[in-house]
Amino acid sequence: MLTLDWVIIALFFAISLAIGFYMSKRAGRSTSDFFLSGRNLPWYIAGTSMVATTFAADTPLAVTELVAESGIAGNWLWWNMLFGGMLTVFFFARLWRRSGILTDCELVSIRYSGGSARFLRGFRAIYIGVLMNVVVLAWVNLAMVKILAVMFPDLTFFGYSSFGMLGIELSSHLLLVGMLLLFVSFYSALSGLWGVSLTDSFQFIIAMVGCIVLAIFALKHPSVGGISGLKAQLPDTVFSFFPAVSSKAESSSTQMLTLSLTAFITYLGVQWWASWYPGAEPGGGGYVAQRMMSAKDEKHSLMATLWFQIAHIAIRPWPWILVALVTLVLYPDAADKGATYVMVIKDVMPTGWLGLLMAAFLAAFMSTIASQIVWGTSYIVNDFIKPFVKPNGTEKYYVKVSRVTTFVLMFFSLIATTQFSKISDAWRFILACSGGIGLVLILRWFWWRINAWSEISAMVAPFLVYPWLKLYTNLAFEPILLITVFSSTAVWIAVTYFTPASDNQTLLSFYRRVHPGGIGWKPIASQLPEVVGDSGFKYLWYSWLGGCTTVLSFLFGTGKLLLGEYVYAAVLFVVAALGIRIIIVSLRKHGWKKIAS
Repeated sequence: MLTLDWVIIALFFAISLAIGFYMSKRAGRSTSDFFLSGRNLPWYIAGTSMVATTFAADTPLAVTELVAESGIAGNWLWWNMLFGGMLTVFFFARLWRRSGILTDCELVSIRYSGGSARFLRGFRAIYIGVLMNVVVLAWVNLAMVKILAVMFPDLTFFGYSSFGMLGIELSSHLLLVGMLLLFVSFYSALSGLWGVSLTDSFQFIIAMVGCIVLAIFALKHPSVGGISGLKAQLPDTVFSFFPAVSSKAESSSTQMLTLSLTAFITYLGVQWWASWYPGAEPGGGGYVAQRMMSAKDEKHSLMATLWFQIAHIAIRPWPWILVALVTLVLYPDAADKGATYVMVIKDVMPTGWLGLLMAAFLAAFMSTIASQIVWGTSYIVNDFIKPFVKPNGTEKYYVKVSRVTTFVLMFFSLIATTQFSKISDAWRFILACSGGIGLVLILRWFWWRINAWSEISAMVAPFLVYPWLKLYTNLAFEPILLITVFSSTAVWIAVTYFTPASDNQTLLSFYRRVHPGGIGWKPIASQLPEVVGDSGFKYLWYSWLGGCTTVLSFLFGTGKLLLGEYVYAAVLFVVAALGIRIIIVSLRKHGWKKIAS
């Protein structure tokens, strides 16, 4: 990296910090301004912030690992999340905005009653806001460590390549990541969600431009020879968007890359509704719910989430996938497949562009870290400290605690990073450990009988099943996930029927506020004839079908276009246009007034 590269990176840092300072005064007014931007984000800012958060430094590296294991079809590990995401767009976005709460964890306090609800709110704040959040931050940190290790292999501080801290060995690359975390925590603590969202939009543009440019340079490498060169050097199975019909995965050799039918069925039929995953929570949640609740109104909430799904699934992946395919040609024997993505950056990018790529990865890293830290802090402050530690604190006190908490989360994430070595394995760990809770998170909006114990048991049950399966069986990830999901589901259903429902007054109050409608609320709705519940669900299902059709058709159409299969691409783009038409007609039938009431 030469002077021009460093100037570009310095300019990126300066702009990010300037946004933080500019928005700091607005964020300091109250916790609502700090965590929800005063509930005034337009859909394009809120949606882009969601996309930028999911575009972490780990994502291209993990996609490279998946392509190395199973070809392009390996991306169904995360493509399947579209189906749950579209449910959030049309069924849940307006409900989250209508609820008027500060965090998705706070939903517990208005949906359930009694000591179990109080316990669940605090438990979720620690379990999701700290434990799960730290795991997510750790794998994002790990990706940045891999990037720095490839770009700066001889990095040392004061002549040392590693340091001991609390009995844990920290590499010099991880210490540099810690310095980046301090910077992110600083501007996040200054500006809250307003600053994070605006910075996310800026960083998303930088990250996308960088990844597209990298894909172009990578394909031009003499050893690759463009798309035609890739097709000549790699087997056809690598380029398949769907798995080969087989009972088990073939050899992981680059000559037989494929995805097993069992894995495909698991991803397509179970994972997207059954497991919690940041950015793809069934029924919405986490930082996605935070952005939905920050939107100007219910219509902006829906549009933000729709834009997120389109950009997340259909627009972003192909630059990563193309580079991942290039790595199979350039580095077929590399032990760390994720790191090969960074090796391409180092080997093919010229001066200036190299600085832009590093800025792009810093942008991806920082946007995710900032969002995760602000979101996790909102849980800790709003759902643990406020109700349990200091209920009568001032808004200035809570904002101050929020700013301190961002640095605490940063520190824990740094320590947790030392416990992971492979990013896609961390993805699978989260999905398996949350297997079974997804259906509860969906049904709590549409079935009065779900109670706090349903959620508690669904969160705890996987930890009674998954560790045993992982330690004492040789099963692959997909069967482990299936067993975990169905055993956990059996547990929470039984617990639901053996424990009392929330008290009637709580259910009536929730229905008045959110009025979700549907047959699952019939016993409660019958007591509130003056409240008009939502209706027209068949049109929402049509919209869901149109949304899924649009995104998948655009995703595969773009892939076919890039691979030179123009007739298939044209047909898929026509299908995508029909999907858009379905959405427009269905929403008109359902009525925007019902969505934005």
